[in-house]
Amino acid sequence: MMILEQKVGGLPVYVFENRAEMGKAAAKEAGEQIRALIAKKGEANVIFAAAPSQGDMLSALLEEDIDWTKVRAFYQDEYIGLDPSHPAGFGNFLRRHIWDLKPFKGVHSLECKAEDAEAKMAEYAALLNEHPPDLMFLGVGENGHLAFNDPPYAEFKDPKVVKSLPLDLTSRQQQVNDGCFASLDEVPTHAMTLTMSLILGVPSAIVVVPTKLKANAIDAALNGPITEDCPASALRMHPNAKLYLDKDSAAKGFAL
Repeated sequence: MMILEQKVGGLPVYVFENRAEMGKAAAKEAGEQIRALIAKKGEANVIFAAAPSQGDMLSALLEEDIDWTKVRAFYQDEYIGLDPSHPAGFGNFLRRHIWDLKPFKGVHSLECKAEDAEAKMAEYAALLNEHPPDLMFLGVGENGHLAFNDPPYAEFKDPKVVKSLPLDLTSRQQQVNDGCFASLDEVPTHAMTLTMSLILGVPSAIVVVPTKLKANAIDAALNGPITEDCPASALRMHPNAKLYLDKDSAAKGFAL
């Protein structure tokens, strides 16, 4: 059950009783957008987010009536230096949850050896230029990051499309909090990410953010200043983003 619908600036926000209902609603919206894109242009280029926060939406998206043979898949970010077989790798997460379960037109991964990261980022930027993304799924980090654009390194007008960067301690601890790694020492210190300028340039974004661990970040993103100190605040500037919350993530941003 949806318990709140409200615009914050130009950003529509939908709050649901629980994360399962949140995920179903976000997936329904995604299904409608993807079907419309395919009807209009014959294909859809979609950027996925890989995190436990996306699990409910991805499960519901599998039930949507979508011709996946006309969907080309990208994703937001990937660790540098992580064993390619590690289950916490973002490409591996998406393979388990959707990529290996549907017949995509194409799946483009950032996975590579650490020494090949610069070449891989250039290749990925070229692919995104060749196949401009239509729709992007996003989560919000505990520190307000979008993708891996952590506050110390986020640039709203980043000159790059894909970049490498150190990971903020809060971002690394979040991976432990999410159960992706057993300890902080296991979490890689660097990653590749799509930049804020790319994110803000994608025509449509569906942002899915459950749990009380994100309540402070959502409050800052919606009620604080629009600033690189809280990258998610830039969602209020996005031309066509929709934010889906559960009551726990919305608890500090709204009087529920």
